[in-house]
Amino acid sequence: MIDARIRKNLEGGDDSHPFSLDLHISTNAGVTVLFGPSGAGKSLTLDAIAGFVKPDEGRILVDDVLLFDAAAGVNLPPRSRHCGYVFQSSALFPHMTLRQNLAFAAERLPRLERRRKVGDMLDQFHLTEVAGRKPAELSGGQRQRCAIARALLAQPRLLLLDEPSSGLDAALREELYDVLADVHKTFRMPILLVTHDLDEALELGEEMFVLNGGRLLQSGAPSAVLDQPAGDDVARLLGRFNILDAEILSMDPGAKRSRLRCTVPDAPQFEIEGPYFPGHMLGAHLRLGIRSEALRVSSFAGAGVPMKLARFSRRTSVARFEFTGGIVAEMPERSLDPPPHNGEWVVQFPPDALRLLK
Repeated sequence: MIDARIRKNLEGGDDSHPFSLDLHISTNAGVTVLFGPSGAGKSLTLDAIAGFVKPDEGRILVDDVLLFDAAAGVNLPPRSRHCGYVFQSSALFPHMTLRQNLAFAAERLPRLERRRKVGDMLDQFHLTEVAGRKPAELSGGQRQRCAIARALLAQPRLLLLDEPSSGLDAALREELYDVLADVHKTFRMPILLVTHDLDEALELGEEMFVLNGGRLLQSGAPSAVLDQPAGDDVARLLGRFNILDAEILSMDPGAKRSRLRCTVPDAPQFEIEGPYFPGHMLGAHLRLGIRSEALRVSSFAGAGVPMKLARFSRRTSVARFEFTGGIVAEMPERSLDPPPHNGEWVVQFPPDALRLLK
C-alpha cells in the first residue's frame, strides 16, 4: 500500500519557472503508473517518496511504515526507506563489472550468501554470460536489467522505476516488460512506475494516476481512464482523442440518440448522430471526445462527414489519416482499400464511441 500526500514548491530562477507539486496518491495496486508529460511532477514525486527531496508539507506511508510526516517531524533518510530506485540512465558504476555492481548492492550480506544471491540474480535476469563486462560494453536492455536486479538485491519494500524503457527499441521494450512482469510475480512488492507512454501504462499498470502541472487530474485502471477521460485536458494528454465542440440539435430518448452540430478549428461545421445525453437540453453545448481508432474512413461517397485529407502516413500496422480541422483517424492498414488519395474522404463518427468530457 502506498499513501502519499505531497506538497512541494520549487522557486523559479533566471532560467526556470516556479513549480508547485500538490497531490495525493493512494493505491493498493501491484503496479502503479504515474502518467503525464515531461514536467508534470512525476519524477519529483518519486524523489519525494525515495527521500531525495523533502516535501514542504504532507505524509508518506508505504506498507504501514511512515517515511515522512511534516507535522510530526518524521523524515527518514533514503537508506532507511528501503526503496529500490531505477533511474532512466540505469546509474550503474561504470568502473565495475555487472557482477561487481550487484555485489555492491548486497554488501551487507555475509560473503557466501552475497555470492549466492548475486549468482541467482544474474541467472534470473539472463545476465550470467555478460557478468564480467562493464556497463559501457552492454546493450541498453542489459544495463536496465542489471539496474533492476541491483535494486532488488537491497530487498526494498517498494520499487521505483523512472521511465525504465527510455531509449530502448521496440524489441528491448518488450523484453523489459517481460522482466517487470516476472519481477512483480516473483518478488510480490509494489512497483511505482513513471512513464509518458500510454502503451506502456496499458501494458504494465494496474492503476494509473494522470498528472500535469504538479496536479492529479484523474486516477483509475488505465483502460478505464482511456475509455472515459475525466475532461478534455486528460483526453489531450492521452493523445488518442479527437475533441469536438458540439451543440444538441435534437434528441430522441426512446432511441437513445441525438443529433449534433460539431465544430472543429479551421474547418466547416458538420452534423453527426450522437448518443442520448441525459440531463442535457436542446441547444446545450458539449465537449466531446472520440478516439482516433474508433473513426471509420472511406473513399466512397455515402453516409458520414465529407473531409479533405491533409496528410497520410503508415505506421507498423496502422494507416493514419489527418484531415483538415485536425481530425485524426487510424485504421488497420489491411482494411485500406483503395490506396489513399488527396481528395475528399467520408468519415463516420460511431455514436457509441463518443465520450462526454466533463
